[in-house]
Amino acid sequence: MEHGSGFTPKRLFLTDGVGRHREKLASFELALRDAGIEKFNLVHVSSIHPPGCEIMESVEGLRELNPGQIVFCVMSKAESNEPGRRLAASIGLAIPQEIKMHGYLSEHHQYGQLAKEAGDYAEDLAAEMLASTLGIQFDVDSDYDEKRELFKIDGRIVHTQNITSYAEVDDKGRWTTVLSAAVFVP
Repeated sequence: MEHGSGFTPKRLFLTDGVGRHREKLASFELALRDAGIEKFNLVHVSSIHPPGCEIMESVEGLRELNPGQIVFCVMSKAESNEPGRRLAASIGLAIPQEIKMHGYLSEHHQYGQLAKEAGDYAEDLAAEMLASTLGIQFDVDSDYDEKRELFKIDGRIVHTQNITSYAEVDDKGRWTTVLSAAVFVP
């Protein structure tokens, strides 16, 4: 196969949503609507941030996509109807300093975890995957603040961030879906 054949996204945006409904599928649809991505045929892909892929605002990215379009995304989703259950779904992102190198997107979904914990975990995971690819030595058991400082000092990881959707299932036990996504724009 020839190098360069195939679709490599040049831009992406991050989005998240929450949906609640008595039906599980309807709660997912409402979460997609809340995230603004319900009108696309979503294809879930693994978690590589393409070299040089720019991050754009979701409003701008959504304007460039058409209803029914096949759209590639990295998505994290959690759902439950257990009253009081905490749900979190996060996407973490780590981009290298070297523009010709790929970065990482991580998907993390968890029950019982608060939004900040889930977001930090997803961001940490993406940064760890990139750091190990770059050959940066670090203690995997150290907390993310220590690793972040090491990655910053090293200088080969230029940007990390996360987007996290969080909700608690209401006392009526309605299906609740949380989702976060990195959506690729052609």
